[in-house]
Amino acid sequence: MKLPTPAASNRTRAGRRGCRAFTLAEVLAALLFLAIVIPTAVEALHVASLGGEVAVRKTAAARVADRILNESLVTTNWNNGLQSGTTSEGAIDFRWTLTCQSWPEDQAMQLVTAEVTFSAQGKDYAVKLSTLATQPGQTINLNLTK
Repeated sequence: MKLPTPAASNRTRAGRRGCRAFTLAEVLAALLFLAIVIPTAVEALHVASLGGEVAVRKTAAARVADRILNESLVTTNWNNGLQSGTTSEGAIDFRWTLTCQSWPEDQAMQLVTAEVTFSAQGKDYAVKLSTLATQPGQTINLNLTK
């Protein structure tokens, strides 16, 4: 049985250490990669956050438009011409406009539209909701064919 000499044992340890270490070029390449990836990832998160803010405000604007439209239909004041105003939901102000026009398919019906506008990130956005309505007490004849 042959035992390894101390010099041979030191060479094998040194060889193993060299295999486990990173070279300076590998470390610099990793740092360069991180210098490119991290700012890109942060910018992507920023853009996603801004998009989320617009989506939240559009949802709130749709709720405001639905409320304006329903209130005007219940109180039957939708046919009083152009109406507009400002309302707040939370800390955000929404400008709204209620319009009424004849529906081309049936002159007895009116197309009532609530448009709500708001600002987000320096831009104006709008949400529109529409429904059909008739004058109180007015009947509608529907021609349903197969």
